[in-house]
Amino acid sequence: SNNSSITEFILLAFADSQELQLLHFWLFLGIYLAALLGNGLIITAVACDYHLHTPMYFFLLNLSLLDLGSISTTVPKSMANSLWDTRDILYQGCVAQLFFLFFFMSAEYFLLTVMAYDRYVAICKPLHYGTLLGSRACVHMAAAAWGSGFLHAVLHTANTFSLPLCKGNAVDQFFCEIPQILKLSCTDAYLREFGLIVVSVFVLFGCFVFIVLSYVQIFRAVLRIPSQQGRHKAFSTCLPHLAVVSLFVSTAVFAYLKPPSNSSPSLDLMLSVLYSVVPPAVNPFIYSMRNQELKDTL
Repeated sequence: SNNSSITEFILLAFADSQELQLLHFWLFLGIYLAALLGNGLIITAVACDYHLHTPMYFFLLNLSLLDLGSISTTVPKSMANSLWDTRDILYQGCVAQLFFLFFFMSAEYFLLTVMAYDRYVAICKPLHYGTLLGSRACVHMAAAAWGSGFLHAVLHTANTFSLPLCKGNAVDQFFCEIPQILKLSCTDAYLREFGLIVVSVFVLFGCFVFIVLSYVQIFRAVLRIPSQQGRHKAFSTCLPHLAVVSLFVSTAVFAYLKPPSNSSPSLDLMLSVLYSVVPPAVNPFIYSMRNQELKDTL
């Protein structure tokens, strides 16, 4: 088969029996509602309370929007398939799902890099905070994160679906993602997308190095703060961001860069849930648990 003859893809089911499919539906429904509630509360709080109209909360609002978009790309379709006991997704739907998921996740990673810079300036250069992170600069950095994610998604989606698909239309995942589509492509065409992935890895690795170096400087500055209350406040704003970055990067990198020989449907399924479903649901709670201003507003 090739691209022109494929009209739909067959997604991986979570279970064979209808009872387990319904269990998966209710589990994903609970996670999805938690993500909607948590991110929706953060968006509402930041938008409505002028005390939270600061760079840190502006970026947090953008993160919540990206989380809502990311989880809404994959979970509702998977829930519908489990509820109606189907596995198919239209070719156009698969393209859209892959594009939007890659767009939201790439933009989120770039935004997490910007948020690391925000924390670095706030703690290491507090006197220059208003100058370096004015309202216009914040809007430009957020727009750059969204725009970079969009460009990233366009390149990978166009390149992935331009490859000839020679190995059927069964996707070993509950949503359309690049590694699973590449498994269906012809062997000689695989290298083109692999080269693009390598370039992207270098860009993302550069962002990761920037985040790590920022936090090295942040922790050095925090440990020099004389008061225990000041150190506690600094850690309470930095540790949630570091936890989100660690969860997001570790699962996504392992899912996309592990050797195909080490791949199994159950492992791929678990990793995909960890990087695409869990972070959007738990991010709001990670950020709100140690943030007194946000809790007071809520």
